[in-house]
Amino acid sequence: MAERKSWVLPVVILAAAAILGSVAWYFRDYFEPPPAQVLPLDDCDLHQGPCRRSLPVGGEVMFSIEPRSIPVTEPLKLVVEVQGVDADRVEVDFSGVTMNMGYNRPLLKKVADGRFEGEGLLPVCIRQRMDWEARVILRTDRGSFILPWRFETVK
Repeated sequence: MAERKSWVLPVVILAAAAILGSVAWYFRDYFEPPPAQVLPLDDCDLHQGPCRRSLPVGGEVMFSIEPRSIPVTEPLKLVVEVQGVDADRVEVDFSGVTMNMGYNRPLLKKVADGRFEGEGLLPVCIRQRMDWEARVILRTDRGSFILPWRFETVK
């Protein structure tokens, strides 16, 4: 009977290692995202409408936030359209320019070929006026790119 139980512990350890390895592989981009080319800051005003950027490998990205007033603590519709390259993952990372506002990176859902949509929310700030940076993180067949835009919110 003791001989039969001697194999149980190694099998349990191997199964636990396989499960932990699978979880680590699934969340690999969260812990260590692939390297990305960061493009220079663009001066397009997201309050005025969609902003467009050309990618260094060809292609173009359009980013918009609705409503255009970009209110805090209200749902925001985020739209990214990609042309000329094949995108498989799009996220929008919101960060305070002068104040850490915590992790805020919604993953957008692919709704059509080259079109990604999602919902975001900006937290309230103690300041009347807050400067933000929205970084569109784009993973494509030609590499990963980060496209930053700045905007402000007012309470």
